[in-house]
Amino acid sequence: MDTRVGAPVALVTGGSSGIGESTALALLDRGFTVYAVARRVDRMVPLAEAGAHTFAMDVTDDDSMVAGIARIIEEQGRIDVLVNNAGYGSYGAVEDVPIEEARRQFEVNVFGLARLVQLVTPHMRARRSGRIVNISSIGGKFYEPFGAWYHATKFAVEGFSDSLRMELRPFGIQVVLIEPGPILTEWNEIARDSLLERSGSGAYATHARKAHEVLTEFDRPGRASTPEEVADKIVKAATTRRPAARYPVGKGARLITTSRDLLPDRVFDQVVGRTFGVR
Repeated sequence: MDTRVGAPVALVTGGSSGIGESTALALLDRGFTVYAVARRVDRMVPLAEAGAHTFAMDVTDDDSMVAGIARIIEEQGRIDVLVNNAGYGSYGAVEDVPIEEARRQFEVNVFGLARLVQLVTPHMRARRSGRIVNISSIGGKFYEPFGAWYHATKFAVEGFSDSLRMELRPFGIQVVLIEPGPILTEWNEIARDSLLERSGSGAYATHARKAHEVLTEFDRPGRASTPEEVADKIVKAATTRRPAARYPVGKGARLITTSRDLLPDRVFDQVVGRTFGVR
């Protein structure tokens, strides 16, 4: 990154909790000027008190994103790092999830991310410098029953980011993927509660309840990593001179992604099936 004039400027989406909040704090500690955005501004008061600039941004609202990028450029004249962290998981059997909810997951997890890339790229390209850090998931490399829509969004983020990395390289803009494993945030609770709400009764009830148990286990002590661990990896991706294309992070993340690369589909299906009780 070009940091010759003043502190580097970072924009972090989904800054109201979890990985986004921890990342904003970690970047502040590294001397960045940090803009943290989310829909829930009231939950970003501690970030503002720590020195971050906070304001509302909804990644499903184009006017909100356009205005937000314009504000940062007006105030700072640049954006050096974009951390596309906003996202969520909503689970349930494919036939049980309303198509409107499926579309919303794509709007938040894929199209909101992509629109912010479109908005920051001209400014980075003009400076021939910048870093785009897209928060994907190990869920962009493997699969689970009842997570089809969520996994589809993360597979899309992986492919989008790989193509974008090649596209922007000639302009000095680097694109990095972060692939967290199980993390102690509200993501898991939202995902498993939506699973029971949609598929906890009816044709899929037995397997959905088993999947709910599996997801709950990842909130047990020692089974998941902290948001701070992911934030540390994001800071590395944002600051190292030659970042890797992707960083798996968290307990079991590298093992799972490597296993998916090496094992045949039939074998991996058996592993997932045994875990979730789907035979």
